[in-house]
Amino acid sequence: MFRRARRVAIAVIPVVAASLIGQIATFPNLTPWYAGLVKPSFNPPDWVFAPIWTALYVLMAFAVWRVLRLRRRSRSRRIGLTLFFVQLTLNAAWPWMFFAAHSPAIGLINIVPQLAVIIATVMVFMRLDLAAAIALFPLAAWVAFAAVLNYSIWSLNA
Repeated sequence: MFRRARRVAIAVIPVVAASLIGQIATFPNLTPWYAGLVKPSFNPPDWVFAPIWTALYVLMAFAVWRVLRLRRRSRSRRIGLTLFFVQLTLNAAWPWMFFAAHSPAIGLINIVPQLAVIIATVMVFMRLDLAAAIALFPLAAWVAFAAVLNYSIWSLNA
């Protein structure tokens, strides 16, 4: 019972922390800074981001929990967990680079390797637990879209 609770805590607490750390950087900078930027026509309305990120964070916690509960401890499991927590760290850092620093360029420097680490995480998770890998597909798709959006905002405002 303690092991299960510990695995849930290891899966949930860092994901919730990443979300909160990102929100601290994002919300104070939505207006006037972000609202004043020129954005591409495909930029979603602001209200879309919160529900999408909530769902993505739930899926991230589920994915890492699936891998944490694997009985067999292997090199692949260690690599997958390391990659997962690296992408989570990059995820939490991006709002500070983009919003808090008021710099789409610095955000772009983060989001490209972030996407690469997410894809690497998915690939390793596929060998460990298919459901965990599939749970990260929406994250990879959204961050790929966010990278294009980040680039477009940078190029329109440079």
